[in-house]
Amino acid sequence: MKQRILAVDHEPDPLCLLRCALAEEGYEVDTAANTGEALRLLEGEQPDLILLDVSGIDGFELCRGLRRDPRFASVPIIFLSALKDATDCIKGLDEGADDYVSKPFDLAELKARIRAVLRRAGERRPGGSEVSSVLGPDPLRLDLKAKSVEVRGSPVSVTKVEFALMAFLAARPGEVFSARQLLNEVWGYYPGTGEPDLVRWHIKNIRKKIELDPQHPAILRTVRQYGYMLDPVFRQDAD
Repeated sequence: MKQRILAVDHEPDPLCLLRCALAEEGYEVDTAANTGEALRLLEGEQPDLILLDVSGIDGFELCRGLRRDPRFASVPIIFLSALKDATDCIKGLDEGADDYVSKPFDLAELKARIRAVLRRAGERRPGGSEVSSVLGPDPLRLDLKAKSVEVRGSPVSVTKVEFALMAFLAARPGEVFSARQLLNEVWGYYPGTGEPDLVRWHIKNIRKKIELDPQHPAILRTVRQYGYMLDPVFRQDAD
């Protein structure tokens, strides 16, 4: 069965381009020019992925609403954004987007991102680890079955991608991974595709949620010039 993609954009030219290019890749493609059209289409067959413009429509609000709806909470969403401010991209990730692609986009890059996101969505467990159903060095606890996160005994709300990133690192405490490696291992992007800033923004967001002092992280650490790791031994003096 063909995978179905819903593309939402207020501009007709990008929609036409997406419909033709993705149909050539074997996808079923539905298009909507506004939020109302998108919601009507979503009442029919559920898409496998949503491409969502955030410039001409309130893509952030639509994404937020979809993530609150159990029917669409796990449907991958890629933002198509002409916004240049990193803060706006981070806002999109906070609302639950899986990735973003800047406009004007390269079709080959977009297709690679789509394949990677769909492949990751089909995996049973983030990070590919079956070692344990509960991971994390104290005070971090990730329950892979419940898809829940606790820090110092208190629940923490994270996005799907944040959970996948933490689960991958928690299964390998003390190992250092570069942004490029994480794009490959967690996002499933082929070498040379994906933006390292995507990883950095997610790391920054996660630290805001799990660290006592995000500016001086003690759990999710940076190893300068090499990458990121979850510290296998939480330093109590960080309190």
